[in-house]
Amino acid sequence: MKKQTINKSSKSKSKPDTGSTKKLFIREGTNLKDLSNKIGVKSKELIERINSEDFAVNINDIVNPSILEVISKSYNLEIKLVSIEEETRRLALNNPKELILRPPVVTIMGHVDHGKTTLLDAIRKSNIVGREFGGITQHIGAYRIKHNNRYITFIDTPGHEAFTKLRARGAKITDMVVLIVAADDGVMLQTKEAIDHAKAANVPIIVAINKTDKLEADVDKVKQQLSKEDLLVEEWGGDTICVEISAKEKKNLDELLEMILLLSDVIEIKANPNVKANGIILEARLDTKKGPLATVILEHGTLTLGEAFVSGLCYGKVRAIFDENGKPLKKVLPSMPAEILGFYDVPVAGDFFQSVSNIETAKNIVDFRNSILKKEEPKRTERLTLDQLFKQIEDKGGKELPIIIKADVQGSVEVLKDLLPNLSNKQVKIKIIHSATGNITESDVILASASNAIIVGYNTKASQKILEIAKKEQVEIRIYNVIYQLTDDIKKALIGLLEPTFIETYLGKAVVRRVFNIPRIGVIAGCYVTDGKIVRNAQARIIRDNNVIHTGRISSLKHLKENVTEIKKEYECGIGFDKFKDIQEGDIIEAFIIEKES
Repeated sequence: MKKQTINKSSKSKSKPDTGSTKKLFIREGTNLKDLSNKIGVKSKELIERINSEDFAVNINDIVNPSILEVISKSYNLEIKLVSIEEETRRLALNNPKELILRPPVVTIMGHVDHGKTTLLDAIRKSNIVGREFGGITQHIGAYRIKHNNRYITFIDTPGHEAFTKLRARGAKITDMVVLIVAADDGVMLQTKEAIDHAKAANVPIIVAINKTDKLEADVDKVKQQLSKEDLLVEEWGGDTICVEISAKEKKNLDELLEMILLLSDVIEIKANPNVKANGIILEARLDTKKGPLATVILEHGTLTLGEAFVSGLCYGKVRAIFDENGKPLKKVLPSMPAEILGFYDVPVAGDFFQSVSNIETAKNIVDFRNSILKKEEPKRTERLTLDQLFKQIEDKGGKELPIIIKADVQGSVEVLKDLLPNLSNKQVKIKIIHSATGNITESDVILASASNAIIVGYNTKASQKILEIAKKEQVEIRIYNVIYQLTDDIKKALIGLLEPTFIETYLGKAVVRRVFNIPRIGVIAGCYVTDGKIVRNAQARIIRDNNVIHTGRISSLKHLKENVTEIKKEYECGIGFDKFKDIQEGDIIEAFIIEKES
């Protein structure tokens, strides 16, 4: 009887439905029984069809991509496996009549000591600054205030790095940015970085010019500096809202809040409160008494006590809810920051948070995600390199190449900002998303990772730590000392003629403890290897006071009195250089080799 059933199924398989392909969305963690009901096929037939393709499944097994491929072909379906968060957001937006205006979520950004936390302190009439070490924000905080019977949620971050890390994970937690600029200092380096990060996130910016009570305040100068960053204020004919405030004197704070609410009305920030709660983990910690806790901001839905939830590879059940002041709550609405107790483990900041119907569903989803991670490496966004650029142009037509510029001096930055966009052609537009002086930093790599950009350094450097972060994030860093080589590489990439490049591989680091002048030999640096290894004939740069004063070949390497080819960490050695004698105690010697990139 079983044989006849299988033959009948095979016969049915040989004559698939020739009608139009039906599109279906299947949530992760769905089992075969639920899937059979959704596609209108008997469970027994579905199992037999799958097992005839060399699978061994039962009705309670969780659907995976391989099984979906068999089902799609067998029943002429186009099935997309979506995360439970995607499903909730799709359901929320598919019912426009249920959408209501929600309070705006505002991120405060700007240069250090320009008054970000002082502003929030003044708005809340609290004392956040006094509780912080050195008056500097040490963590992410989310706070809700009420103005004209409407709520606004503020996020006070320790810098744009946190903002961009969250965005790099696909988590858009803010509706607009309030950029704080001190009227006495003007636009500073971190101000420019904050502007670039906000623009990359594609969120509107409101400028708050702070410290206008100071005698040194020069508001017009600040507005002029902002215009150079493509933020032209409304009174000068632009579309950037600008409010002149004094957080210390509490001047024009009501006007700033009104502008936030006005912009919120213009961009129509809406949420569906009738779906399962869906939001973002803003921060997470392990409390020694309460256990894992996480701050959540909801985008859609309403979260209540007792609900099961999932976040990344964590799940749990809501045991308690607290507001930012530690007061217990019974429910959480969209845009309302709340601390959730009930996680079985500490979640990851930036992961999505999603309530589900029961704890079994939450566990199934996490088990499914873990099984996928065990079977394959996590999929990463393919980062763009100059070598790949031409191929993508041929395959896809026009392309945009985002670039981050770091140079030694502002003059070089300005030259490159003018020069590189002019290299654009009909197929590729070069877009400078950030530019600044100084060495390449972790913030630059994070922004490049989130924006799929290339970092171009001119007469600057990236530390080994930064290179490792860039490698992990699959961000390409190109460093040049000659400007025409930089522009030639970009030009060649645009026409597909880029030659194989050479990459720098870090070897090790040593500190100079003594300097010896040896007759007929020259200057020898007595060193102690602090990291990696030092290799004879390798290239090395000598660093003094964080500046590179010489780059050249290691011509001699000795351990005690013996010539050696390499010295490893925690050993002493003598190092000599070709044609360089100005070595001093305390200098850092950083060894590396230049290799052709495969």
